[in-house]
Amino acid sequence: MKRYGHGLVVGGFSPPHAGHHHLVRTARERCERLTVLVRGSSEGPPLADRVAWMREIHPDALVVSAADDSPAGLRAAVPEPVDAVFTAEPCVDSHGESSADSYDESSAESYGPELGRRFGAETVRVAPDPARFPVTDAAVRADPAGCWDFLEPPVRSALTRRVVVLGAESSGTTTMALALADHYRRRGGVWARTRCVPAYEREFGALKLAELRAERPGATRSDVPLRSSDFPVIAQRQAEREEEAARDGSPVLFCDTDAFATSIRHERYLGTASPETGEIAAHGRQHLWLLTDHRGVDFENAEGDGELLRPWMTARLLTQLAHSGRRTAVLSGPHEERLAAAVAAVDALLAEGLIPADSHPERR
Repeated sequence: MKRYGHGLVVGGFSPPHAGHHHLVRTARERCERLTVLVRGSSEGPPLADRVAWMREIHPDALVVSAADDSPAGLRAAVPEPVDAVFTAEPCVDSHGESSADSYDESSAESYGPELGRRFGAETVRVAPDPARFPVTDAAVRADPAGCWDFLEPPVRSALTRRVVVLGAESSGTTTMALALADHYRRRGGVWARTRCVPAYEREFGALKLAELRAERPGATRSDVPLRSSDFPVIAQRQAEREEEAARDGSPVLFCDTDAFATSIRHERYLGTASPETGEIAAHGRQHLWLLTDHRGVDFENAEGDGELLRPWMTARLLTQLAHSGRRTAVLSGPHEERLAAAVAAVDALLAEGLIPADSHPERR
Protein backbone atom coordinates (compact mmCIF):
# COMPACT_ATOMS: atom_id res chain seq x y z
CA MET A 1 0.00 0.00 0.00
CA LYS A 2 1.42 3.36 -1.03
CA ARG A 3 2.64 5.67 1.70
CA TYR A 4 2.83 9.46 1.64
CA GLY A 5 4.86 12.14 3.35
CA HIS A 6 2.20 14.75 4.20
CA GLY A 7 -1.46 13.79 4.13
CA LEU A 8 -4.53 15.98 4.51
CA VAL A 9 -8.09 15.29 5.66
CA VAL A 10 -10.67 18.06 5.30
CA GLY A 11 -14.06 17.96 6.94
CA GLY A 12 -16.76 19.83 8.75
CA PHE A 13 -16.87 17.23 11.54
CA SER A 14 -20.16 18.73 12.57
CA PRO A 15 -20.05 16.94 14.92
CA PRO A 16 -17.23 14.39 14.55
CA HIS A 17 -18.26 10.74 14.76
CA ALA A 18 -16.86 7.24 14.30
CA GLY A 19 -16.89 7.46 10.50
CA HIS A 20 -14.74 10.58 10.55
CA HIS A 21 -12.29 8.97 12.95
CA HIS A 22 -12.00 5.91 10.70
CA LEU A 23 -11.05 8.20 7.82
CA VAL A 24 -8.52 10.16 9.89
CA ARG A 25 -6.91 7.08 11.39
CA THR A 26 -6.66 5.37 8.02
CA ALA A 27 -4.96 8.46 6.58
CA ARG A 28 -2.61 8.69 9.56
CA GLU A 29 -1.47 5.11 9.07
CA ARG A 30 -0.49 5.87 5.48
CA CYS A 31 1.34 9.15 6.07
CA GLU A 32 4.48 10.29 7.81
CA ARG A 33 2.48 13.22 9.11
CA LEU A 34 -1.15 14.22 8.81
CA THR A 35 -2.98 17.54 8.87
CA VAL A 36 -6.69 17.60 9.68
CA LEU A 37 -8.41 20.75 8.46
CA VAL A 38 -11.70 21.56 10.18
CA ARG A 39 -13.69 23.79 7.90
CA GLY A 40 -16.35 26.36 8.72
CA SER A 41 -19.97 25.26 8.80
CA SER A 42 -23.29 26.99 9.29
CA GLU A 43 -24.67 23.87 10.97
CA GLY A 44 -23.82 22.12 14.18
CA PRO A 45 -21.40 23.00 16.98
CA PRO A 46 -19.03 25.99 16.99
CA LEU A 47 -15.83 25.72 14.99
CA ALA A 48 -13.63 26.16 18.08
CA ASP A 49 -15.35 23.21 19.77
CA ARG A 50 -14.94 20.97 16.74
CA VAL A 51 -11.24 21.82 16.54
CA ALA A 52 -10.76 21.11 20.26
CA TRP A 53 -12.53 17.75 19.97
CA MET A 54 -10.48 16.65 16.97
CA ARG A 55 -7.24 17.66 18.70
CA GLU A 56 -8.10 15.60 21.75
CA ILE A 57 -9.24 12.58 19.76
CA HIS A 58 -6.33 12.69 17.27
CA PRO A 59 -3.27 13.93 19.20
CA ASP A 60 -0.91 12.47 16.58
CA ALA A 61 -2.28 14.74 13.83
CA LEU A 62 -1.97 18.49 13.31
CA VAL A 63 -5.49 19.92 13.55
CA VAL A 64 -6.08 23.37 12.05
CA SER A 65 -9.17 25.31 11.05
CA ALA A 66 -10.53 27.53 8.29
CA ALA A 67 -13.64 29.65 8.72
CA ASP A 68 -13.61 30.22 4.94
CA ASP A 69 -14.65 26.83 3.57
CA SER A 70 -14.09 27.64 -0.10
CA PRO A 71 -11.33 25.62 -1.82
CA ALA A 72 -9.17 28.75 -1.89
CA GLY A 73 -9.78 29.39 1.80
CA LEU A 74 -8.90 25.81 2.68
CA ARG A 75 -5.73 26.02 0.61
CA ALA A 76 -4.71 29.17 2.45
CA ALA A 77 -5.13 27.40 5.79
CA VAL A 78 -2.59 24.74 4.79
CA PRO A 79 0.16 26.57 2.87
CA GLU A 80 2.78 23.79 2.99
CA PRO A 81 2.97 21.11 0.26
CA VAL A 82 0.53 18.21 0.53
CA ASP A 83 1.16 14.82 -1.04
CA ALA A 84 -2.27 13.24 -0.61
CA VAL A 85 -5.79 14.40 0.21
CA PHE A 86 -7.80 11.64 1.86
CA THR A 87 -11.55 11.61 1.38
CA ALA A 88 -14.29 9.09 2.06
CA GLU A 89 -15.89 7.35 -0.87
CA PRO A 90 -19.62 7.98 -1.27
CA CYS A 91 -21.83 5.34 0.29
CA VAL A 92 -23.85 3.10 -2.03
CA ASP A 93 -27.37 2.26 -0.90
CA SER A 94 -29.41 -0.86 -1.58
CA HIS A 95 -30.55 0.60 -4.93
CA GLY A 96 -26.98 1.07 -6.09
CA GLU A 97 -27.15 4.85 -5.74
CA SER A 98 -24.30 6.79 -4.15
CA SER A 99 -24.68 9.32 -1.39
CA ALA A 100 -22.47 12.39 -1.11
CA ASP A 101 -22.96 12.30 2.64
CA SER A 102 -20.97 9.16 3.43
CA TYR A 103 -19.20 10.35 6.55
CA ASP A 104 -19.20 14.08 5.97
CA GLU A 105 -20.75 16.59 3.59
CA SER A 106 -17.18 17.41 2.54
CA SER A 107 -16.87 13.92 1.06
CA ALA A 108 -19.00 14.69 -1.99
CA GLU A 109 -17.77 12.89 -5.09
CA SER A 110 -16.33 16.00 -6.70
CA TYR A 111 -14.97 17.54 -3.49
CA GLY A 112 -11.95 15.27 -3.06
CA PRO A 113 -10.58 15.62 -6.60
CA GLU A 114 -11.10 19.38 -6.51
CA LEU A 115 -9.14 19.65 -3.27
CA GLY A 116 -6.47 17.40 -4.72
CA ARG A 117 -6.12 19.76 -7.68
CA ARG A 118 -6.00 22.80 -5.41
CA PHE A 119 -3.28 21.26 -3.30
CA GLY A 120 -1.44 19.67 -6.22
CA ALA A 121 -1.87 16.36 -4.41
CA GLU A 122 -3.11 12.87 -5.13
CA THR A 123 -6.69 12.14 -4.09
CA VAL A 124 -6.96 8.98 -1.99
CA ARG A 125 -10.42 7.57 -1.46
CA VAL A 126 -11.04 5.62 1.74
CA ALA A 127 -13.86 3.12 1.57
CA PRO A 128 -16.38 3.65 4.37
CA ASP A 129 -17.32 0.74 6.60
CA PRO A 130 -21.10 1.05 6.96
CA ALA A 131 -21.27 -2.18 8.94
CA ARG A 132 -19.05 -0.72 11.68
CA PHE A 133 -19.95 2.96 11.27
CA PRO A 134 -23.54 3.31 9.98
CA VAL A 135 -23.62 7.03 10.71
CA THR A 136 -23.44 10.38 8.93
CA ASP A 137 -23.23 14.03 9.95
CA ALA A 138 -26.88 14.56 9.09
CA ALA A 139 -27.95 11.52 11.11
CA VAL A 140 -26.06 12.73 14.19
CA ARG A 141 -27.55 16.20 13.95
CA ALA A 142 -31.05 14.77 13.46
CA ASP A 143 -30.81 12.28 16.33
CA PRO A 144 -27.71 12.64 18.52
CA ALA A 145 -29.09 10.25 21.15
CA GLY A 146 -29.67 7.59 18.50
CA CYS A 147 -26.05 7.94 17.36
CA TRP A 148 -24.60 8.24 20.86
CA ASP A 149 -22.37 5.17 20.64
CA PHE A 150 -20.65 6.59 17.54
CA LEU A 151 -19.50 9.73 19.39
CA GLU A 152 -16.26 10.07 21.32
CA PRO A 153 -16.22 11.15 25.02
CA PRO A 154 -15.43 14.87 24.46
CA VAL A 155 -18.33 15.16 21.99
CA ARG A 156 -20.74 13.33 24.28
CA SER A 157 -19.67 15.60 27.11
CA ALA A 158 -20.44 18.71 25.08
CA LEU A 159 -23.84 17.46 23.91
CA THR A 160 -25.02 16.05 27.25
CA ARG A 161 -27.77 18.10 28.87
CA ARG A 162 -26.66 18.71 32.45
CA VAL A 163 -29.34 19.12 35.10
CA VAL A 164 -28.48 20.37 38.60
CA VAL A 165 -30.66 19.63 41.62
CA LEU A 166 -29.96 22.10 44.40
CA GLY A 167 -31.60 23.46 47.51
CA ALA A 168 -31.32 24.26 51.18
CA GLU A 169 -30.06 21.71 53.66
CA SER A 170 -32.32 18.67 54.03
CA SER A 171 -34.71 19.74 51.26
CA GLY A 172 -34.60 16.50 49.26
CA THR A 173 -31.95 17.32 46.65
CA THR A 174 -30.21 13.94 46.79
CA THR A 175 -33.49 12.04 46.80
CA MET A 176 -34.62 13.97 43.73
CA ALA A 177 -31.36 13.64 41.81
CA LEU A 178 -31.32 9.88 42.35
CA ALA A 179 -35.00 9.54 41.45
CA LEU A 180 -34.49 11.43 38.21
CA ALA A 181 -31.50 9.33 37.19
CA ASP A 182 -33.52 6.18 37.90
CA HIS A 183 -36.50 7.51 35.90
CA TYR A 184 -34.42 8.08 32.76
CA ARG A 185 -32.48 4.83 33.12
CA ARG A 186 -35.81 3.00 32.92
CA ARG A 187 -36.25 4.31 29.38
CA GLY A 188 -33.64 1.77 28.29
CA GLY A 189 -31.22 1.90 25.40
CA VAL A 190 -28.65 4.64 25.66
CA TRP A 191 -30.68 6.19 28.50
CA ALA A 192 -29.86 3.19 30.71
CA ARG A 193 -26.43 4.78 31.18
CA THR A 194 -27.86 7.91 32.83
CA ARG A 195 -25.59 9.03 35.66
CA CYS A 196 -26.05 10.98 38.88
CA VAL A 197 -23.07 12.91 40.25
CA PRO A 198 -23.12 12.98 44.07
CA ALA A 199 -22.29 16.07 46.09
CA TYR A 200 -18.53 16.05 46.66
CA GLU A 201 -18.94 18.28 49.72
CA ARG A 202 -20.18 15.26 51.69
CA GLU A 203 -17.10 13.23 50.79
CA PHE A 204 -14.88 16.20 51.55
CA GLY A 205 -16.53 16.64 54.95
CA ALA A 206 -16.16 12.93 55.73
CA LEU A 207 -12.44 13.10 54.98
CA LYS A 208 -12.04 16.15 57.19
CA LEU A 209 -14.01 14.45 59.97
CA ALA A 210 -11.80 11.34 59.76
CA GLU A 211 -8.71 13.54 60.09
CA LEU A 212 -10.23 15.35 63.09
CA ARG A 213 -11.26 12.09 64.78
CA ALA A 214 -7.66 10.88 64.59
CA GLU A 215 -6.97 13.63 67.15
CA ARG A 216 -10.40 13.85 68.80
CA PRO A 217 -12.21 10.50 68.65
CA GLY A 218 -15.51 11.96 69.80
CA ALA A 219 -15.69 14.68 67.15
CA THR A 220 -18.87 15.08 65.08
CA ARG A 221 -19.55 16.62 61.69
CA SER A 222 -20.49 19.94 63.30
CA ASP A 223 -16.97 20.12 64.76
CA VAL A 224 -15.40 20.19 61.29
CA PRO A 225 -14.57 23.79 60.37
CA LEU A 226 -15.10 24.90 56.77
CA ARG A 227 -12.53 27.45 55.63
CA SER A 228 -12.94 29.78 52.71
CA SER A 229 -10.13 27.98 50.90
CA ASP A 230 -12.09 24.72 51.08
CA PHE A 231 -14.92 25.91 48.85
CA PRO A 232 -12.96 26.33 45.58
CA VAL A 233 -11.51 22.86 46.16
CA ILE A 234 -14.99 21.42 46.58
CA ALA A 235 -16.34 23.31 43.56
CA GLN A 236 -13.46 22.28 41.29
CA ARG A 237 -13.66 18.62 42.23
CA GLN A 238 -17.43 18.70 41.75
CA ALA A 239 -16.93 20.13 38.26
CA GLU A 240 -14.30 17.51 37.43
CA ARG A 241 -16.54 14.65 38.49
CA GLU A 242 -19.39 16.12 36.48
CA GLU A 243 -17.16 16.22 33.40
CA GLU A 244 -16.06 12.61 33.94
CA ALA A 245 -19.68 11.48 34.18
CA ALA A 246 -20.77 13.47 31.11
CA ARG A 247 -18.15 11.67 29.01
CA ASP A 248 -19.38 8.25 30.08
CA GLY A 249 -23.14 8.53 30.48
CA SER A 250 -26.33 9.12 28.52
CA PRO A 251 -27.53 12.33 26.83
CA VAL A 252 -28.74 13.64 30.20
CA LEU A 253 -26.76 13.97 33.42
CA PHE A 254 -28.08 14.75 36.89
CA CYS A 255 -25.91 16.56 39.42
CA ASP A 256 -26.60 16.70 43.15
CA THR A 257 -25.38 20.35 43.45
CA ASP A 258 -22.75 22.24 41.43
CA ALA A 259 -20.17 25.02 41.78
CA PHE A 260 -22.91 27.67 41.71
CA ALA A 261 -24.62 26.12 44.73
CA THR A 262 -21.23 25.80 46.44
CA SER A 263 -20.69 29.53 46.02
CA ILE A 264 -24.00 30.20 47.78
CA ARG A 265 -23.04 27.80 50.57
CA HIS A 266 -19.88 29.89 51.07
CA GLU A 267 -22.16 32.85 51.78
CA ARG A 268 -24.24 30.72 54.12
CA TYR A 269 -21.25 29.56 56.21
CA LEU A 270 -18.90 32.55 56.04
CA GLY A 271 -21.19 35.48 55.29
CA THR A 272 -19.29 36.67 52.19
CA ALA A 273 -18.92 35.74 48.54
CA SER A 274 -16.03 33.62 47.29
CA PRO A 275 -14.69 35.11 44.02
CA GLU A 276 -12.67 31.99 43.25
CA THR A 277 -15.65 29.69 43.69
CA GLY A 278 -17.78 32.07 41.68
CA GLU A 279 -15.25 31.96 38.85
CA ILE A 280 -15.47 28.17 38.72
CA ALA A 281 -19.27 28.42 38.64
CA ALA A 282 -19.10 30.94 35.78
CA HIS A 283 -17.37 28.35 33.60
CA GLY A 284 -19.96 25.66 34.27
CA ARG A 285 -21.71 23.86 31.41
CA GLN A 286 -25.07 23.12 33.05
CA HIS A 287 -28.40 23.69 31.31
CA LEU A 288 -31.15 23.44 33.93
CA TRP A 289 -31.37 23.99 37.69
CA LEU A 290 -34.09 22.31 39.74
CA LEU A 291 -34.56 24.07 43.08
CA THR A 292 -36.08 21.93 45.84
CA ASP A 293 -38.32 23.96 48.13
CA HIS A 294 -37.57 23.31 51.81
CA ARG A 295 -41.20 23.75 52.77
CA GLY A 296 -42.97 20.47 53.40
CA VAL A 297 -39.71 18.55 53.88
CA ASP A 298 -38.74 17.51 57.42
CA PHE A 299 -35.34 18.64 58.64
CA GLU A 300 -33.26 15.55 59.41
CA ASN A 301 -29.83 16.84 60.46
CA ALA A 302 -29.92 17.07 64.24
CA GLU A 303 -26.30 18.29 64.41
CA GLY A 304 -26.62 21.45 62.36
CA ASP A 305 -28.33 24.80 62.59
CA GLY A 306 -29.50 24.56 58.99
CA GLU A 307 -33.17 24.34 59.90
CA LEU A 308 -33.16 27.98 60.93
CA LEU A 309 -31.30 28.99 57.77
CA ARG A 310 -33.30 26.95 55.26
CA PRO A 311 -35.70 29.79 54.35
CA TRP A 312 -32.76 32.14 53.78
CA MET A 313 -30.92 29.54 51.66
CA THR A 314 -33.95 28.81 49.48
CA ALA A 315 -34.61 32.50 48.92
CA ARG A 316 -30.94 33.26 48.20
CA LEU A 317 -30.63 30.43 45.69
CA LEU A 318 -33.78 31.53 43.90
CA THR A 319 -32.65 35.16 43.78
CA GLN A 320 -29.19 34.35 42.44
CA LEU A 321 -30.51 31.84 39.93
CA ALA A 322 -32.78 34.52 38.52
CA HIS A 323 -30.08 37.20 38.67
CA SER A 324 -27.62 35.05 36.74
CA GLY A 325 -30.18 34.07 34.12
CA ARG A 326 -30.00 30.34 34.85
CA ARG A 327 -32.90 28.28 33.57
CA THR A 328 -34.75 27.23 36.71
CA ALA A 329 -37.73 25.17 37.84
CA VAL A 330 -38.87 25.20 41.46
CA LEU A 331 -40.00 21.86 42.87
CA SER A 332 -42.56 21.92 45.67
CA GLY A 333 -45.27 19.74 47.17
CA PRO A 334 -45.09 15.98 47.84
CA HIS A 335 -42.28 13.96 46.29
CA GLU A 336 -44.48 12.56 43.50
CA GLU A 337 -45.50 16.06 42.41
CA ARG A 338 -41.89 17.26 42.56
CA LEU A 339 -40.69 14.35 40.44
CA ALA A 340 -43.42 14.89 37.85
CA ALA A 341 -42.56 18.59 37.60
CA ALA A 342 -38.86 17.80 37.33
CA VAL A 343 -39.39 15.24 34.57
CA ALA A 344 -41.56 17.71 32.65
CA ALA A 345 -38.82 20.36 32.88
CA VAL A 346 -36.11 17.91 31.78
CA ASP A 347 -38.21 16.56 28.91
CA ALA A 348 -38.81 20.12 27.70
CA LEU A 349 -35.06 20.71 27.75
CA LEU A 350 -34.33 17.50 25.83
CA ALA A 351 -37.07 18.28 23.29
CA GLU A 352 -35.14 21.38 22.25
CA GLY A 353 -32.40 19.11 20.93
CA LEU A 354 -28.82 18.41 21.92
CA ILE A 355 -27.41 20.44 19.01
CA PRO A 356 -28.94 23.92 18.51
CA ALA A 357 -30.55 24.09 15.08
CA ASP A 358 -29.64 27.76 14.60
CA SER A 359 -25.93 27.51 15.35
CA HIS A 360 -23.75 29.86 13.32
CA PRO A 361 -20.45 29.05 15.00
CA GLU A 362 -18.13 31.15 12.87
CA ARG A 363 -20.11 34.31 13.76
CA ARG A 364 -19.63 33.86 17.49
